[in-house]
Amino acid sequence: MRSFLIKRGVNAVLTILVIITLTFILMHSVPGGPFTQEKPVPPAILENLNKFYHLDEPVWKQYFRYVGSLLQGDLGPSYKSQSRDVNQMLKEAMPVTIQLGLQALVVAVIGGLFLGITSSLYHNRIPDRVATVLAVFGTSVPSFVIATLLIQFFAVQLHWFPVATWASMKHTVLPTLALSASPLAQITRLMRSNMLEVLNQDYIKTAKAKGLPYVRVVVNHAIRNAILPVITILGPITAHLVTGSFVIEKIFSVPGSGKMLVDGINNRDYSLIMGTTVVYGIALVVILFVVDLLYSIIDPRIKLRG
Repeated sequence: MRSFLIKRGVNAVLTILVIITLTFILMHSVPGGPFTQEKPVPPAILENLNKFYHLDEPVWKQYFRYVGSLLQGDLGPSYKSQSRDVNQMLKEAMPVTIQLGLQALVVAVIGGLFLGITSSLYHNRIPDRVATVLAVFGTSVPSFVIATLLIQFFAVQLHWFPVATWASMKHTVLPTLALSASPLAQITRLMRSNMLEVLNQDYIKTAKAKGLPYVRVVVNHAIRNAILPVITILGPITAHLVTGSFVIEKIFSVPGSGKMLVDGINNRDYSLIMGTTVVYGIALVVILFVVDLLYSIIDPRIKLRG
């Protein structure tokens, strides 16, 4: 366990450092700057702005300056928001993104398990065909198309749910459904195939032959063994839902870090892009680390090795 923690800790630091370095290089490789995207700025003012934000320094010097500030917990000033720095902006936006991601995760897991189990128990019957169609739809249709369809049907035509705001739980329904569609379909297909395989195993037939109630056989034997492969993909799914909601947040005007990152990219707000990337990188590393620990708890056959 100790060697595992040390190795994962070192890998985490190296991973985050690589993410920071690549993002920094890519940002500064694109022509232009944060003050050249809008109307022309007088050369004297542009020179003063670049000097104030140290943008006139060599790129390598800017990089080490940023890393030094980062080690002190300072993500830097926003070039576009004069009243708040990046720390304050992320402090306000991250809870919204986390809430949306966790809601989508709950919907995806519960819905995917239910559809997958139901589909396998009613194999080649109507419930199976319905679940299969939904799974194929969720897998093949992009999330932004699903988001557009949800807005058109439930918001524009039926007026059931509002959009472009984030004031109550009712406003979170459509973004949650749009974000959870793809992982729900993925879990449905995996759970269905696992259940069909497990239900044909000899120990399931033996349990039935012993006269055990069918519900007990399904819950205690079939689901328990079929769900393990699903758990193995929850790490990447969780990481994606918590950090990968850029398009959904932009479409629904959700005031989260995803929308903020997209706006930062459009505005060439270097500090905001870097700060969001660092936070996302740390979140990914932590989530995957926690999932590794959960694997060993759920299935003792999985050993943590350094």
